[in-house]
Amino acid sequence: MERPSFTIGIEEEYLVVDRETRDLITSPPPGMWDALRELLGPQVTPEFLKAQIEVGTKISEKVSDARADLAVLRRELSSVVSEHGAAIIASSTHPFANWAVQETTEQPRYLKLATDLGQVARQLVICGMHVHVGIEDDHLRIDLMNQVKYMLPHLLSLSTSSPFWDGRPTGLLAYRLVIFQNLPRTGLPEEFVSWGEYQRYVEMLVGAGLIEDSTKLWWHIRPSGRYPTLEMRVSDVCTRLDDAMTVAALYQSLLAYMYRLRRHNQRWRSYPSALIDENIWRAQRYGLDGELMDFGRGELVPFGDLVEELIALVADDAAELGVTREVEHARTIASEGTSAHRQLATYEKAIDGGADEHEALQAVVDELIVDTLHGIET
Repeated sequence: MERPSFTIGIEEEYLVVDRETRDLITSPPPGMWDALRELLGPQVTPEFLKAQIEVGTKISEKVSDARADLAVLRRELSSVVSEHGAAIIASSTHPFANWAVQETTEQPRYLKLATDLGQVARQLVICGMHVHVGIEDDHLRIDLMNQVKYMLPHLLSLSTSSPFWDGRPTGLLAYRLVIFQNLPRTGLPEEFVSWGEYQRYVEMLVGAGLIEDSTKLWWHIRPSGRYPTLEMRVSDVCTRLDDAMTVAALYQSLLAYMYRLRRHNQRWRSYPSALIDENIWRAQRYGLDGELMDFGRGELVPFGDLVEELIALVADDAAELGVTREVEHARTIASEGTSAHRQLATYEKAIDGGADEHEALQAVVDELIVDTLHGIET
């Protein structure tokens, strides 16, 4: 089997906040979208809510190229939005916004979604990061999807940025999935034995009129409905660019490692989705601070130890792909924390300093505005 290209494409969703109130904007300021489209073209698009913006990198041969592209997108997007009295935050939830007052983007796809799903859709004041890795062979794409599912909790733990919901700390580091998983066809995909079986599944749903196409499969990982890629969707959007590139590079390296296993007539052992779901819940709840189950050993392992194992596991593939530095940054994330940790620390510091609840949450938004632009100069 010919080696996949392992190209990289990254989609990120951001929330747009009013610089004065720090709350979400309910409608884009006049002229903002015209300016964004003129500057960034098709790489910037509206999302489900008017308070959201999505960007997508070009297809990149290297993670470093995707990083450079994403840095430009964040920088230019921030510049245009700032001219209209707003700011972007790369956070999977807003610390205090009221979901009930948010307005749906007036496009047929989004209006139909709001109608079909009711309040479940209206609560989607959440943002994610989707990483596409090029795997041109259909059958290989399904095979690697089945195997890499095991590692999705690890990637989620490294990306957590949604500790607040509706003005309160949730006790979780990744609350986004709690909201998202109210939608149908979310969570882990079934283990398909072949590309043909996957196609028959999609055709049955389309034929029955349940979905228009495979883009309505909102699993944690899926074969893209638009590109010959395997799309990872479980992660929160990373507030810092460095962290985002680590998640992308680690995902790319894991796929390359599992492809290499296949070339040697080996494979990563498959485990029931119910077991992997246990680890996804632990990643949502505890993130880096907790333990995930090692199913081979049948015991819980501290996340810091798992990071070291992951770095060692993909070392050769990361070196071949040129992403050793990005993969090893996972060690720094595990040591220093994710966006969720920084948000909670800012909140607690403000409360300890005499701020009331709302003032402390506004301080978190201020911290997110700054942190979203962290590292974009390189």
